[in-house]
Amino acid sequence: MIKDIFSNCLNEVKSKSLRPLGSLKSKFKKIGIVGSGLMGHGIAYVSSYYGFKVVLIDNSKENVLTAFSKIEKMFKTEIKQNLFSNSQMEKCLENIKVSTDVSDLKGCDLVIEAVYEDTALKRDVTIAAEKIMKSSGVFSSNTSTIPISKLATVSVRPENFIGIHFFSPVHKMKLVEIIKNDNTSSNTLARTLDFINAIKKIPIVVNDGPGFFTTRVFMKYALEGMALLHEGNDAYAIESAGKEVGFPVGPLAVLDEISLKVAFNIRNQERKNTNSVESNLLEEPWDEVLSLMINEFGRLGRINKKGFYEYPENGMKKLWSGLGTKITSKRIKISKNLMSERLIFSQVIEALNCYDQGVLNSIAEANVGSVYGWGFPKPGVFSYIENYGINKFKVKSNDLFDSFGSRFLVPSFFNAVKDIDELFS
Repeated sequence: MIKDIFSNCLNEVKSKSLRPLGSLKSKFKKIGIVGSGLMGHGIAYVSSYYGFKVVLIDNSKENVLTAFSKIEKMFKTEIKQNLFSNSQMEKCLENIKVSTDVSDLKGCDLVIEAVYEDTALKRDVTIAAEKIMKSSGVFSSNTSTIPISKLATVSVRPENFIGIHFFSPVHKMKLVEIIKNDNTSSNTLARTLDFINAIKKIPIVVNDGPGFFTTRVFMKYALEGMALLHEGNDAYAIESAGKEVGFPVGPLAVLDEISLKVAFNIRNQERKNTNSVESNLLEEPWDEVLSLMINEFGRLGRINKKGFYEYPENGMKKLWSGLGTKITSKRIKISKNLMSERLIFSQVIEALNCYDQGVLNSIAEANVGSVYGWGFPKPGVFSYIENYGINKFKVKSNDLFDSFGSRFLVPSFFNAVKDIDELFS
């Protein structure tokens, strides 16, 4: 049953229904990628793999040469697994030009900005790239948090500006979240979908908003894990609670992988993007945990081999022993089942908020995005409500709200919903 529900959602997303009617099918010939870090060189690898000419740009020769070396290593891994040949690799590598000169973006009909999550930097890249690339080309930002409308304010062709949010590692993750804002033309959306389909990724299309859909909802899993830790719950039990309901890893392990500094920056970006002064000032339990881990103990995650987990040189990772004594002064322990429900409900309620604020366009995209974007249990975030029972879900949400705070309050419209299919009918 679960498999059938998810398959139906996936088929709907893969269908032509996402593509604006009447738009001619197109193919980009030359792709420009600005930023050669983890995301940038991953996008370059995938684009060249599927036959696109790519120019990969960064601000130092060392950076681009390191990126090219990593791309070559990725191809060699494919060869070792008998998925690729040497001649195919050589052809793909010939398709990639690395450069420190932005003028090499000349002739690009698609430019993907993949620099750090810094608004000013991303705007600078937009201004520089649009002067050189084809005037008919599409400019996109691979941002995971900053509203596209905010970045597009400096664009001379806002109708050609769109968000293309890849997931890490790019060559393995199937999902791409496409973000359009009020100025994005239907032609730009259609051309972007053609590119995503050409590189064999699964696109979902969402509307603009802070954190869009995937980052915004996924982060609730990680943040709720820190809230549970802050309350004095056992770290091992928290991790088990996440995995037992179907997530690939526990919320604390997730934070270590993305890095606590990134989580901290996402949280700050969330505050900057809100219009509410009160929300900007609101401190949540996870804020204290992040501050302690980063500023007090210098624990940033796997990136510096110490986060919620320890990473010994010759051994398996293990939870940091200090979690039980240094992160919280409270001792409010709850059952593992209740932990699991909090980890799930925090995400589902945030997905409902995304719907309420016009970010989402369909149940299918929400379900597929949640499963392929961050490993939400199948058949997906909205189908969870159906399986749980919509009235039972409302009652449980109210209980969680009474016990643990406003993050478990469902949006007011949902109280009148009798069937989840009503959302987009």
